[in-house]
Amino acid sequence: MILRIARKEFCDLIRDGRFRWSAAIVTVLLVAATAVGWRSWRELRDEHDRAQAEAREHFDNQEEKNPHAAAHYGLYVFKPKPPLAFVDPGVDPYTGVSVHLEAHRRNEVGNRPARDATALQRFGELTAASVLQMLMPLLIIFLAFPAIAGEREQGTLRQLMSLGVRPRTLIAGKALGLTVALGLIAAPVVALGVAVVVMGGPEAARTWPHSLALFLGYAFYLGIFLAVSLLVSALASSSRVALIVLLSFWIVNAMVAPRLATDLARRAVPTPSALQFADAIRRDIKAGVDGHDPEDARIERLKQDTLKKYNVETVEDLPINFQGIALQAGEEYGNSVFDRHYGALWKAFEGQDSLRKALGFVFPTLAIRELSMALAGTDNARSRDFADSAESYRRELVRALNVDLERNGADLGFMYQAGPELWRSMPEFQYQPPGLRPTLARQKLAWLSLLLWLIVATGLVRRSARTLRVD
Repeated sequence: MILRIARKEFCDLIRDGRFRWSAAIVTVLLVAATAVGWRSWRELRDEHDRAQAEAREHFDNQEEKNPHAAAHYGLYVFKPKPPLAFVDPGVDPYTGVSVHLEAHRRNEVGNRPARDATALQRFGELTAASVLQMLMPLLIIFLAFPAIAGEREQGTLRQLMSLGVRPRTLIAGKALGLTVALGLIAAPVVALGVAVVVMGGPEAARTWPHSLALFLGYAFYLGIFLAVSLLVSALASSSRVALIVLLSFWIVNAMVAPRLATDLARRAVPTPSALQFADAIRRDIKAGVDGHDPEDARIERLKQDTLKKYNVETVEDLPINFQGIALQAGEEYGNSVFDRHYGALWKAFEGQDSLRKALGFVFPTLAIRELSMALAGTDNARSRDFADSAESYRRELVRALNVDLERNGADLGFMYQAGPELWRSMPEFQYQPPGLRPTLARQKLAWLSLLLWLIVATGLVRRSARTLRVD
């Protein structure tokens, strides 16, 4: 009986011109957003690869100079574009794509694409994620709001009950028919997504587990809207009331909740402005060890300890270059300042992220937004991970250059110079993003909220079948 009801529901939808038009529009938007996103990802990936190669070439081909001068010259590193960014670009347009690495400074990730975007693009870029998160639920609402309420208004619900059709069977059949109809809309996009991952090469192929998890997350999310729509349709006095209630639910989730979550997170876990943050670091750096100042009292103590270690009387008698030691001491102090301030800032950002995830128990759209960005590799946590990885590389690079100055410039002091052979011996920056397991671990709240929403909504639908009104 369930299959017969599902078949009838599906056939009625297929014959309905409104469904055909709305399904065609949503399908075209999904396919277009996916295709455009893939093309954009490939172009950005190639641009980043070229820029990274050029930056490294400039660093390797520096003229002969003091190694610490080369550390000040530094180089740019670029954040790799994750393959699934074509589905959900997340916060990448707002968090930057490159960072300049140099001695004594931890620079912010810059070159944010959003700064170059038009007003329309800043309002909202059409992506596969935005279609799935906003337009697909809206389509589900328009398809499902009259599923039960419409039958009641037409008087056919009483007829079905008189024929012995159980309310639970009726609702299950309609849910199955709607699911099949929605599957027809999603099928071209799923096929395109599979083709994109297959043709994306080894880098994209490694995202299969993330892709499957992303598919499952969106299945949960759309299932929630289907269950809620059937529940409201079963309880509402009329299809008009059902539509109003469901549209209100959609507006709150799609329009109100994201802004509300952002404002609540900022109020609950405040963070300093960029200017305040930079000033605080500058004050602490100024109060610490200055490897460039020979009159610094702490550098003087370091010098005396070094002379004692090598059992000599003057710096000129040292078998190493004291400038390298002093500069690295200043670097180490600066690193401790960066660790303290950035650690506090990262902790605040993580608190804001946790609050937004917790609000997913109230607004399912917030849960899928966080989960989608995390699995696509475009969330705040991935941006912070890249920034920390770039900073670790910066410290190793500067330390290696200072060590070369210390070991090889004993007789020349700061006049010591190295050549391209040293620059080329420095390891290249290789960012290794976190795997699926730590990504899923960070999104426990998002998964739990989606699963809880789906279980509760489905349970309420089953319960409503026991008390279904026929008129």
